[in-house]
Amino acid sequence: MNQPTLADIESLARAAGKILRDGYDQEHDIQFKGVIDLVTEIDRQSEAFLLDEISRRWPESRVLAEESGESGDGRLRWYVDPLDGTVNYAHGVPIFCVSIACAWDGTTRLAAVYDPMRDEMFSAERGRGSRLNGRPLRVSRAAELQQSLLVTGFPYDTWTAKVNNLEYFGRFARQAQGVRRLGSAALDLCYVAAARFDGYWELTLKPWDVAAGGLIAEEAGALVTDLQGGADYLSPPQSVLAAGRALHEKMLDVLRAP
Repeated sequence: MNQPTLADIESLARAAGKILRDGYDQEHDIQFKGVIDLVTEIDRQSEAFLLDEISRRWPESRVLAEESGESGDGRLRWYVDPLDGTVNYAHGVPIFCVSIACAWDGTTRLAAVYDPMRDEMFSAERGRGSRLNGRPLRVSRAAELQQSLLVTGFPYDTWTAKVNNLEYFGRFARQAQGVRRLGSAALDLCYVAAARFDGYWELTLKPWDVAAGGLIAEEAGALVTDLQGGADYLSPPQSVLAAGRALHEKMLDVLRAP
């Protein structure tokens, strides 16, 4: 099997990121997948580029991508989010990224998350640590909620769903130093890896949202689980909790409280 390298993954993310950057701050063709779930022509251009490159270079690939779903067959499994943060992008808010992960033998091995506006490449290889533009990353040592800056997100069905994260947001807002909402799950996880945030939680996600960022956070020393503390955060129903080990337990206590 022809396996990609971390350099390959980073190169793909940079090239897709250029598509996003070149299209930024233009008038977009915005379509709605849901009431507040957007897609633009740039999402589709970025995804088409990535799918073409992956199928050409690694034909033994099975790809799970946000806009086109699942395609292909083979031992390599890819998780592709061509534009994570589409609502931000459509409004001209410069917080978005390209997220790519590759797995084989049932394990996510390689990850790259590229922010083209800040030219920040977060990447990781299983067992070899994670990096930001080549610099090693290490998760925050924060162990108390009142000293922690947290980040989260909300599902696209927040208006109607009973499980909408608003209750958890209120709990953490009353106990943490602060809670932020950036609008990109992949960057949220990378910012935990870089110790910009101390912890992150979110419900109702998709594998392409968190596969790359999850590996990057893990390799920086974060404990990454679902909201019940289970190790498999890529299987439905997806939810993610990421933080240093001491803080992770404190966050779990908040989430488990009646």
